[in-house]
Amino acid sequence: MPAPVQRLLILGWDAADWQVIDPLLARGQMPNLARLLAAGTRADLRTLEPKLSPILWSTIATGKTADKHGILNFVEPNPSGEGVRVTSSTTRRTKALWNILTQRALRVKVVGWYASHPAEPINGTCVSNLLMEQMPQAAGTLWPVIDGLVHAAGEGGTERAARIAAARVRTADIGRDALRELLPNIAQASRGDTRPATLAKEFARMRSLHGAALEALRGDAWDCAMVFHDTIDTIGHHFMEYRAPRMPHVKAADLRVYGDVMDCVYRAHDRLLGELLAVCGEGVSVILVSDHGFHSGADRPVILDVTKEERAALESRWHRQFGVAVFSGPGFRAGERIGAPTLLDIAPTALAALGLPVGLDMDGRVVSEAFASPVPVQTVPSWDTEPGDAGLHPPEMRQDPFEAADALRQLIDLGYMADTGADQQRLLELVRRESNFNLAVACMTTARPEKAVPLLRALAEELPSDVRHRSVLAQCEFMAGEHEACMASIDRWQALAPTADEPLALRVPVLLALGRRIEALAALDAAEATMGSDAAHARTLADLCALVGRWPESAAHAARAIAHAPAAPEPHVAAARAALELGDFEVSGEHAMDATERAMAIPEAHYLLGAALAWGGELEHAATSLGIALQFGPGHGAALRMAAAVARARGDAGLAAELVARPVNPALDPPVQSSARGAEAWEASRRA
Repeated sequence: MPAPVQRLLILGWDAADWQVIDPLLARGQMPNLARLLAAGTRADLRTLEPKLSPILWSTIATGKTADKHGILNFVEPNPSGEGVRVTSSTTRRTKALWNILTQRALRVKVVGWYASHPAEPINGTCVSNLLMEQMPQAAGTLWPVIDGLVHAAGEGGTERAARIAAARVRTADIGRDALRELLPNIAQASRGDTRPATLAKEFARMRSLHGAALEALRGDAWDCAMVFHDTIDTIGHHFMEYRAPRMPHVKAADLRVYGDVMDCVYRAHDRLLGELLAVCGEGVSVILVSDHGFHSGADRPVILDVTKEERAALESRWHRQFGVAVFSGPGFRAGERIGAPTLLDIAPTALAALGLPVGLDMDGRVVSEAFASPVPVQTVPSWDTEPGDAGLHPPEMRQDPFEAADALRQLIDLGYMADTGADQQRLLELVRRESNFNLAVACMTTARPEKAVPLLRALAEELPSDVRHRSVLAQCEFMAGEHEACMASIDRWQALAPTADEPLALRVPVLLALGRRIEALAALDAAEATMGSDAAHARTLADLCALVGRWPESAAHAARAIAHAPAAPEPHVAAARAALELGDFEVSGEHAMDATERAMAIPEAHYLLGAALAWGGELEHAATSLGIALQFGPGHGAALRMAAAVARARGDAGLAAELVARPVNPALDPPVQSSARGAEAWEASRRA
C-alpha cells in the first residue's frame, strides 16, 4: 500500500501561537500560512512540562518523554571537564525521526533542530543547531564530513556544502535597512539603545538557518525534511512585553518603537515559509508545529528585579500550554480543525504519513483524524532495537555527560586531575539540579510520580529553602498516594511561601484522602475565600468543589473557568461533570463534546459524554462514546463500569462480561468517587 504522503516537510516554529497568528491571518498578513490552512487541518498542540525548548523539540523528534530521550536542559556538563556545553546529540538515548528514516533508506534533510550538534551521519544532509556559533566548516556543524572536509553526498554535493557554508549571515551583515523588516520604527530608537543589536543578532540567526535550509533542499531528491526556527521564542522573550496592549511597566516610547516587532517576526516567518515551499516544489505535504505557545495579551508575566538564576527558572512562565499544529497537503484533510493532539503525537504521525511503522515504546499516537483517508498503523516493538544503519554517532561518542562529569570528579578527588575551581563546580551543580528537576517534572506530569519523588526529595534536602522544589514535591507525593508525607511538605511549603494560594488548594484532596473530611471542608472554604476572585483559579475550585459534592458551586466555578480560558478543554470537563451530577444531561453532553473538540484524547471527556447519553436514553451513541473513552484510556474504571452497564442494557451479556474482566487503571479515574450518576445508579434507575 502506498504511503499517504510521498514527501514530507516538518517545519518547527518555536513558540508560535494562534493568538498572534489568527489576527494576522484575518488581516491577510500571513498569506502563505493561509494557503497551508486552506489545504490542511489545524489544531492546538498541547505541550508538556517542563516547557523548555530542547526537551520539547527532542520529544517532537522522538515521540518519547524526556526520561526516555535523555535531553533535559539547554546545557550539560562538558565531558572534558571544562564547564558546560550546549546539550549535544551524543546525549540523546533514542533514535530521532532522521535516524529511523535513514534506517529505512529514506533520504532526509535536517536543519537547525535543537540538540542536533554534532550533526549525525544520516542518509542525507544535517546542518546542526550550532550553525551560527561555529563556522560551518567546523567539525560537527554539517554532515556529511569526510576526512575533516565538508562534503555533501549526491550530485553537486561539494558545491551545495559550500553554499550552505556561505548562507551564514553575521550580525554585522544586518544593516539598518534590512532590520526594518522586524523593526519598522528603528529611526525612533535612541542612541545607545542595545535592543536593535539584540534584534539584529536574532535576525541574522533566522536568515542563516533559512539560507542553509534552502541550499540543503535544492538539488538532489529527498523524502523528508525537518527545518527548525527558534526566532519567535528568542525574540519573544526580549520583545513580547512591548506588544499592545501596553503592560504597566512598559514606557509609552518603547511601545511606539518596539510594539510591532512580534507581528513583524510572524510576517517574516510567513515570507520564509513561502520561499521554503517554492524550493520544495509541487506535491510536498507539511506538518508545521510549535512546541508551546507564548503569552501575548493581558496574561503576560512580569519578571523584574530577579537574579540570573531566578530569571532562568521564571522565563518559562511566558510559555502557553497550547502551541500550533498544521497538517497540510496531499494525504491530509483540507480546511478542517481537530482537537488538540500532544507533542508526543507528531513523530508517530510523521512515521504513519510516510508509511513506516510506529514504535510501541513511543508515548504518543497517530493523529489519524488529520488524514484524508484511514491510515493503517503498523508497529514495531521499538525502533531502538531494529537492526540496520540508522545514522547514529558511533558508540564511543554517545555518553551520559553527567556520568562523564562524575568520573572526572572522582579523578580530581583522587588527585589524578587538577581541580576545575569552585565557580565551575557551582555551575555544574546548578546544571545538575535543574536537569534533575526537569526530569522529575517530566515524569510527574506524565503520570509516573514514583520516579519523580526520589529526585524531588533529594533536591528539597539539598536546597531546603527552595519553594519550587518543595511545591512540586508536595504535588508529586499526592499523586503517588503518599498523603502523610504530602501534608508535611505542604506545611513546609506554606512556611516558605505564606501568601501562596496553591498549598491551600492542595490541602483539600489530601485531607480527604486522610479521612479528615471536616478539616477538608474548612480548607475548601479557606481556598474559596482566598482564591475565588481570581478567574485563573476557577477550574481548580470547580474540581475541589466536585471532590466534596458541592455540585452547584462546581458548575459556577467551571463556567468562570470557561470564560477565562475558552480554548482549554479542562474547564468543559469540569462543567460536564457538574451538569451530569445535577441531572442536566443535555448540558453535560454539550460540555463534554466541547472538551473533545478541544482535545480529542481525553478519556474523561468521552466517558462523561457517554454517561450523559446513557442517562438520556441514547444507548447506541453512549456505547460509541464509552468505547472511544476506553480507546484513549484503557483501564478507565468509570468508563468500563458504564460501558458494561450499557452493554447489559442492550442485551450483550458477553461484551458486558468482557468489560468487567478488564483490568482497571486507578490513575485514569477522576478523583470524584462519590458520584450519584455512575453506572450503578444508572442501572438502578432503569430497573425502577
